Amino acid sequence: MRISVVIPAFNEEQLIAETLLQVKSAQEVCSKRNWESELIVCDNNSADRTAELARAGGATVVFEPVNQIARARNRGAEAASGDWLIFVDADTHPSAALFEAVMKQIESGRCLAGGATVRMDGNNAMGVACVWLWNRTSRSLRWMAGSFIFCETATFRKIGGFSNELFASEEIEFSGRLKRVAREDGRRVVILHRHPVVTSARKLKLYTLREYLGFLAKTLWSRGATLKDRSACFTWYDGRR
Repeated sequence: MRISVVIPAFNEEQLIAETLLQVKSAQEVCSKRNWESELIVCDNNSADRTAELARAGGATVVFEPVNQIARARNRGAEAASGDWLIFVDADTHPSAALFEAVMKQIESGRCLAGGATVRMDGNNAMGVACVWLWNRTSRSLRWMAGSFIFCETATFRKIGGFSNELFASEEIEFSGRLKRVAREDGRRVVILHRHPVVTSARKLKLYTLREYLGFLAKTLWSRGATLKDRSACFTWYDGRR
C-alpha cells in the first residue's frame, strides 16, 4: 500500500515548515505497517518562499498557476502515485493517531473516503462555536472539511477530483459525489471524530465578523453563485496572512 499526502499552498511561508514537520511525524504510522508514503506540496502560484521551504522540508513540489484550491488539490493528486490520497491544508496539523485511524479505515476494505472533525488552535469564542456547529453538521451529513480529506485514488480519478468551477465549498460538493459512489458500490464515507485535526484560527483574526456575515448573505442571496467567483471568496484568495 502507498499513501500520498497532498498539501495545497498559497503564500504559506509562515506555516508550511511546521506543517510539514507535523505531517512527516504522522506519516511514521505508514512505515510501521511497511506502507510507503510520499509528501507533495502544490505551490498555487505563491509570491513568497513557500515552494523553497517545502522542498527544504522534504516535499516534492508541483506548480499550479491558477490560484484556486480545487485546482491545487487536483494538480497535487495528478502527481501522486499512491493508492490513497490524503489532503491536508497548509495551516493544519494532523496527528499520528488520526493517521492511524485512517489506516484502519483503509484496511477495513469498507471505506471509500472520509474526513475528520476539526479543532481550532487557541480559544477564540466565535471559533469554538463555529467549529462545534461544523462538526455536528459534518458528522450528520458526512461532509468532509477541506482541511483533512482522505480518498481512494482510483475513485478520485474516476469522479474527476474536485470541481474546478468552485472557489470555495468545493469539499462539500466533492463529498456529495463521493457519497453517491459509495452507495453504488456498498462502501461508505466516514467522518473520524476521536482525533480531531488541528487547524489554524488565523482567519478569525484577519477578518471581521461583518466580513464573514456579508459573504454569507451574498452567498445565500445569489444561491451559491459567489462560490464560483474568485473575487467574492476573498477570505481564501486575497492573500492576507
